[in-house]
Amino acid sequence: MLYPLIGMPQGAEWLVILAIVVLVFGAAKLPDLARGTGQALRIFKAETKGLRDDDDDVKDTTTPPVAPPPVELPPTSPEQPQAEDRQADKNNG
Repeated sequence: MLYPLIGMPQGAEWLVILAIVVLVFGAAKLPDLARGTGQALRIFKAETKGLRDDDDDVKDTTTPPVAPPPVELPPTSPEQPQAEDRQADKNNG
């Protein structure tokens, strides 16, 4: 079986990489570097979500909406106004 020369770093390799980063950037710059990286990732995620939403809007507008079939209501019989309704009509008019 062939083992690749370059793979994912394991435990001790991460410590060496972290030590090199601290030496290159300095301990004072690491919080700013992390903050900038977080903001960049947040912006990237927002933009990709916006692109997906735009694609969904385009897909929604290309298919015409389907109207529901008309529903026939049963015929209703006219009702006689109740005595209270007639009394209210006499008082109003």
